[in-house]
Amino acid sequence: MVSIVDYYRIHNCFFDSPNTCTFKNQFQINYNWLSLSIGIEQLRNAIASFHKRYDGLDFSADQIIVAPGSKELLFLTMLVMDADIIVPSPTWTTYLPQSKLAGRKSIILSSRFEDEWRLTPEILDKAINEQCTNANKVLIFCNPDNPTGTSYTEQQLTELSKVLRKHSVIVLSDEIYGRTNYKNAHLSIAKFYKEGTILMSGLSKWASLGGWRVGYAIYPKELAEVQSAVRSAGSHTYSCTSAPIQYAVADVLQNFEACDTYIYHIKRILEAVSKYCYEQLTSVGVKCIQSTGGFYMLPDFEVIRPGLEKNNITTCQEMCEDLFQKRSVVVMAGGPAFLRPLKELTVRLCYIDFDGTLALNESINIGPDKPLTREFVEQFCSHQAEGIKVP
Repeated sequence: MVSIVDYYRIHNCFFDSPNTCTFKNQFQINYNWLSLSIGIEQLRNAIASFHKRYDGLDFSADQIIVAPGSKELLFLTMLVMDADIIVPSPTWTTYLPQSKLAGRKSIILSSRFEDEWRLTPEILDKAINEQCTNANKVLIFCNPDNPTGTSYTEQQLTELSKVLRKHSVIVLSDEIYGRTNYKNAHLSIAKFYKEGTILMSGLSKWASLGGWRVGYAIYPKELAEVQSAVRSAGSHTYSCTSAPIQYAVADVLQNFEACDTYIYHIKRILEAVSKYCYEQLTSVGVKCIQSTGGFYMLPDFEVIRPGLEKNNITTCQEMCEDLFQKRSVVVMAGGPAFLRPLKELTVRLCYIDFDGTLALNESINIGPDKPLTREFVEQFCSHQAEGIKVP
C-alpha cells in the first residue's frame, strides 16, 4: 500500500506567496474591528489600480466588493438575480451546484474538443434562442478556464461579446486564473463588454493564497442595482472579510515591482510544466489541448478504451479509480463533476504537484533571458514529471 505522501496528487497551489506579504505584521496592529461589508477602501483602491495596470481596465473603488473568497460573491450574485444561468461544459465543479442552490434554471452548453473547449458564439446564440425562457440571462464564464486551461483571444472575445450584447446577457467572468495566462497577456471580457460584465477574481491561485479566503467582484456602473443587492446580501451573511487579511492583501497588490517579478516566474514555470505534460500525453496518443493559462488540462483517453473495456472499465470515473488504485495517480473524472458525459474518457489533470518554492527559486537563479527546459521540469518539478510518466 502506498502512503498518501507518495501519491501523485496533482492538486492545489504551492508557490511561495509574493515576498511583500506582511500578514504576520498586520496581526501586530489592532485591526480587530468589523470593516465595511464591501471591504476596506485601501484594498478596493489597490484592486482598481492593479487591474488598471495589468488589464487596462478603469474602475473605481466604489465599484468593488471584497468578500471571503470570490465563490461567495458568485453565489450571492446568482441569488439576488432572477435569471436563467448559462453554464458551459466542461466547467468548474461549483457553478452548477451554486445555480441550483440559488433556485435558478440552469442551461448547460457543451463545448467541443475541436474548438479547444472554448464557448463559441454559435453555440451560445443557439442556446439562448432555444432554451432561455427568462428575460434575464447570466453566463458563467471562466477565463482562463478550469478544467481545460483554455483562454480566449481578442477576436474570440469580440465575437462572443456581440452575442452577449445582442441578448443583454450579464456575464459573471471568473478570472481567478487571469495572472497565470502564459501564452499571451490576459484579456478580460470586460474590455469588450464592459457594461454587462461582472469581473470576479482574487489571490487564491496566482498568489498561492487560497487559505486566506479573500476575493472580489467588480461591477460596471450599469449594474449598480445588482451590486447594491449583493452588498446587502453580504452584510447579512459573511458580514465582512477578515480585516488583517485585507490590509495584508492591499500591501501585496500595491507593490507592482514584486508582483511583476513573481508573476513572470510562476507563468514561465507553469508554461514549461504544461508543455512537458502535453508532450508526454500526446506522444502516446492521448488527445489533449495544451493549456494557455492556469494549471489544468483536460486530456481524453479514448485511445485506451479497448484496453479498459477488457478490464470492465467503461466510464471516466472507473478509469480514475483504477489509475489511483494501481498507479497511485490522482486525477478527477470529467463527468459528472465537470459536466462531461460519464462515458467520455476525459479527466482533469492538475499539473502542480511539485515543490513550488524550489522551482521558483531556481527560475529566479536562471534569470529571465534563458528558457526553462525539459531538464528543468525533470529536476525541479520532479514529482510532477514522474507522475505524468507513470507506466
